[in-house]
Amino acid sequence: MKNIKDYNLEELKQELINIGEKPFRAEQIFKWIYQEKVKDFDEMTNISLDLRKKLKENYTMCNYNILRKQESKDGTIKYLFDVLDGNAIESVLMSYHHGYSICVSSQIGCKMGCKFCASTGINFIRSLTSGEIVEQILAVEQDTGVRISNVVFMGIGEPLDNYENVVNAIRIINNPKGLNIGARHISVSTSGLVPKIYKLAEENIQCTLSISLHATNNEKRSSMMPVNNSYPIQELIQACKDYIEKTNRRISFEYALAKDNNDNLEDAKELVKLLKGMLCHVNLIPINKIENGAYSKSSNENIMKFRDYLNDHGIVATIRRELGSDIDAACGQLRRKNLK
Repeated sequence: MKNIKDYNLEELKQELINIGEKPFRAEQIFKWIYQEKVKDFDEMTNISLDLRKKLKENYTMCNYNILRKQESKDGTIKYLFDVLDGNAIESVLMSYHHGYSICVSSQIGCKMGCKFCASTGINFIRSLTSGEIVEQILAVEQDTGVRISNVVFMGIGEPLDNYENVVNAIRIINNPKGLNIGARHISVSTSGLVPKIYKLAEENIQCTLSISLHATNNEKRSSMMPVNNSYPIQELIQACKDYIEKTNRRISFEYALAKDNNDNLEDAKELVKLLKGMLCHVNLIPINKIENGAYSKSSNENIMKFRDYLNDHGIVATIRRELGSDIDAACGQLRRKNLK
C-alpha cells in the first residue's frame, strides 16, 4: 500500500480526487497527521467512516517502531528506527536554548564514502521516501511530546543524492498546514553534488544549504571525500557563489578539523582565500573518532586558533557544540546499527 505521508498537500488533494473524494478533505487529513499527530485513520473523527475505510484500504500511516533509544548525559537522544522493511535508520534529537532540533537521515546507507564518517562502513540499501523522512520528525515528537523547531538533513545518506524525496519532504515540513517549520529553520547538507546545488537554487525554498568542505585543495579533499574527484573544489565553490546570487541566502561551510591533516594555519589561510567575499559562515567541527577511522580530533588549542584566524580575516566562524558523542550521536557518527 502507498504511504500517505509521501504526499505533499497538493498531491494528496489529487489522490483524494482519484478515489472519488472532495479535495478539501486533504487539508483535514494533513491537520490530523501533522498537527494532531494521530497514528491511525480511525482517530480522524471529523472524517466520515466511509472515507476512513477508503484510506485504510489504500494507504498506510507508516508509523515507525523504535528499536533503540539512547540518551546522552547532555540530553541528546538518539533513535534507531525500524523503517518497516527490515532496515533501520538513526535520527538524533538535540536540545538548544532556541528549541529542539532533529538530525534526520535521508538514505539507508550512503554512497559517498567520506573517510571521516561512520556511514561509510555501511552498504547503500536505498533512498528513503518523503514520508519516511518526515516520519522521523513525527515519531520523535510523538515519543517525547516536544515541538521540533529545526530540522537538519545531516544524518545517514547524502540528501542531494535523494533529491526529489528530500525536496518534497521539505515542502511537507514547511507547509503551514503540515508541520509548519519555517524554511529558514531547515538545513540541507551536501558533500558537494554540484548539479543538484544548481537545481536546488531554482526551487525557491529558503532553506539553509550546508556544504561539507573539510579541505582547501583538491588533493587533500579527494583523499577525505571521493566525491571531490567528480566535482572538484573550483566547480563546487562556483556553484555555491551562483546559489548565493540566486537565493540571497548565506551558505554554511562545514569544516571538520582532523589532527595533523587540515587543521594548521596554512589551511586556515587557504580557507580565507577560497571563501573571501562570499556570503557564508564556517562551522568548525571537532572531528569525531569513528571505528576504523583514519582521522583523530584536532587539539582544542588548534581549533580555537583556526577559528580566531578566520574571524580576524573577515570569515565568520564558530565551533560547533558537541552533542551526543558519548552515545555515538555526534557529527559523523551515525551508522544504522542493528541490535545483533
